[in-house]
Amino acid sequence: MAIEVGDKAPDFELKDNHGATVRLSDFRGAGGAKNVVLLFYPFAFTGVCTGELCELRDNLPRFADRDTQLLAVSNDSIHTLRVFAEQESLEYPLLSDFWPHGEVSRAYGVFAEDKGCAVRGTFVIDKEGVVRWTVVNALPDARDLESYVRALDAL
Repeated sequence: MAIEVGDKAPDFELKDNHGATVRLSDFRGAGGAKNVVLLFYPFAFTGVCTGELCELRDNLPRFADRDTQLLAVSNDSIHTLRVFAEQESLEYPLLSDFWPHGEVSRAYGVFAEDKGCAVRGTFVIDKEGVVRWTVVNALPDARDLESYVRALDAL
């Protein structure tokens, strides 16, 4: 079952497409706190995923203007994510939930055991680490970017 609105977002530590460690807790609390849009997607280099991630790339100022960090998570390796980010000019962190395979996706309730990947789960997390909005779509169903922006505006 997916994490719900009002739940404390499970903390995690994952490597990004450059091999750097990213912790959700780094965006919490006083000082450098930011809201986070945590976006799970099935696989790099697939049609719907590429379309969604490129739409986010093209709208990054809308997130920055709302004091928000975008974090995209898939079950791909960091090496795959590095090439994917370079090919698509993605300048936000692509996080690898490759090993232990799907551990963070499972913690958020968005891992499809029968497919071996995350479904399309999105979680808007406030500066205190509380989930304020969420949507989970099936593998073929793209998400609506405007929904994230409206959720951020409501914080």
